[in-house]
Amino acid sequence: MTVTLLGAAEIRALAADLDVTPTKKLGQNFVVDANTVRKIVHVARVSAADRVVEIGPGLGSLTLAILETGAPVTAVEIDHRLAERLPATAAAHGVPAEALTVVDADALRVTELPGAPNVLVANLPYNVSVPVLLHFLETFEGLERGVVMVQAEVGERLAAGPGSKIYGAPSVKAAWYGAWRLAGTVSRQVFWPVPNVDSVLVAFERDAVPRGTDAQRRAVFQIVDAAFGQRRKMLRQSLSEVLGGSSAVASELLTAAGVDPTTRAEQLTIDDFARIAAARG
Repeated sequence: MTVTLLGAAEIRALAADLDVTPTKKLGQNFVVDANTVRKIVHVARVSAADRVVEIGPGLGSLTLAILETGAPVTAVEIDHRLAERLPATAAAHGVPAEALTVVDADALRVTELPGAPNVLVANLPYNVSVPVLLHFLETFEGLERGVVMVQAEVGERLAAGPGSKIYGAPSVKAAWYGAWRLAGTVSRQVFWPVPNVDSVLVAFERDAVPRGTDAQRRAVFQIVDAAFGQRRKMLRQSLSEVLGGSSAVASELLTAAGVDPTTRAEQLTIDDFARIAAARG
């Protein structure tokens, strides 16, 4: 498929035509560099055989780069003006109508998607990136892999391992679904307007075998939230409320799970948290 990508001047012209002023509330920073959007698609290994969901397509710069591969795209956009305009923009750049489906909705409220996407590719708003990612991984089990561009601090946290100062609840919850890695940095200068934060690409691969049921995931996440809610405390203290109501009972359960009651949350892997939840029953 021959698709022409958006340039900086055209992006600004589109925004002016739609009377769109990028807002911090929606985390809107539009990518104006063709090399960057192609890099994201390349890192995501998108091919014509894939079915892609994009969250927050905005004016369509990344959308067109995905469509250039021949893969159909379902784009979820919360801004009604942008959602309404995107099909016309795609058509004007050589995209057949059937290749793009636009869902005019808040990504955090989407529970069904046409086309059964298997790849997630997105430039995620900084303020909701982690909740959106976790919602989509929980809701759409067919998502096998993906690449997202997020604020550097968020991306580093998602990809962090145990023992790191930035390892936290988002790191553990992301690991429930699969493996995460940093996949590149992104210059501030490729955005309009230029943000005051750095960005990175984060890639994920979903585990071939699900780690557990929804009920088991909720139980694990409850323990994760409690542990990191008081991350400076030993686990026997931070988990006392969710593990029986006292540090003594918590210590017994932690020991039964093979976890040292005197350690702290940032030392535990997702498997450790899963064993604690299983010991609690």
